Parts: sequence; C-alpha cells; structure tokens
Amino acid sequence: MRRIVGVVAALLLIVAVSAACARSIDGEPVAVGAADNEQEGAVDTDQFDKLLLECQVLSAAQIGQAVGGEGAIARGTFNGAICRWIVEGSTLADVTFNWFEWGDPNVEKETAKKLGYETENIKVASQAAFTQRDPKRPAVCGVTARSPSRGVYTWWVEPRTAAVPADPCAAPIKLMELLLSGGQ
Repeated sequence: MRRIVGVVAALLLIVAVSAACARSIDGEPVAVGAADNEQEGAVDTDQFDKLLLECQVLSAAQIGQAVGGEGAIARGTFNGAICRWIVEGSTLADVTFNWFEWGDPNVEKETAKKLGYETENIKVASQAAFTQRDPKRPAVCGVTARSPSRGVYTWWVEPRTAAVPADPCAAPIKLMELLLSGGQ
C-alpha cells in the first residue's frame, strides 16, 4: 500500500510541476540585440516607487558627452537590474551601468580576475576604484567603485567599432567621476 501511495504522490508531483511550468507568453521573439534601436527604455513604473532611480543617476546628456563628446546623444535601451544606453557621437558605443546595492568591491574584483580580466587600482573623485579590461576585447573597459551609500557602482563602455581608443578607460572613468561627484 505504501508503494502505491508513493507512486501516486510522485505522479501528482510531476503533473503539478508540469502544469506550473506550462504557460504561454504573448509577443514576438527577437534575437538578442536586434531590438536595441527600437526600445524606448520606458516602463510603466507607477506601481513601483523609485524602481528605476539608478538609471537616472546621470542624465542622457551627461552620458552622451562623457562617452561621445560634445553634441553626442545617449539613448536609453534598457532599464532594469542594469541600465543601458547607445551613445552616438564621435564614436558609437554601448554603455552599461549597474548598482549592486549589496555588492562588495573586493568580490567584484575577484570575479573580474576569475573571468580573465586585467584589473588596475585607480582613484576616482578621491575614492578607491579599479578598471577591468578583457584582453580579448581591448576597446572595452569597465570601472567599479564603492557606492557612498552602500554597494558598488560599475560603468562599462564598449565602442561598436574595431578601432581601440587611445585610452579605453577614459569614458567609464569620466562617468564614474560624474557619478561620485554628484553629477558635477
């Protein structure tokens, strides 16, 4: 009898899990990156107070100028756990910002090293920070610093051209400097 109860319980569990996982989602599938130029980056956040606050720590104009020079335009393409922009100016580049509120700079640095990135300790706006660079993608640079309140900030800039900028870390360092200086 126990054996039958066990088999029935297992079958019910399988049916329940299958039913919970079976659902359909409306919309059209799009390849990764294919919608970058079409997304407005706007989400109805009325029900979530300050949900996207981290994506507004710098203005689109500040991001555009820091990455693409005078007159450059930054268009938000994604707001969520991370924030993304495409900058069009003297260079075309992807910009990513994240703020891990419970993050630790030491853990971030260890992770970067485990991924094979080269790191370098720097100071940005009198704060300890570090750069991270992937030797396989020399034009790309990320800069991480401790958030003054808690956690860590990271800016990544990835030009969409094959040309390597004279200093690939100049733009993410400038973005971090603006952020840590209160946007000044």
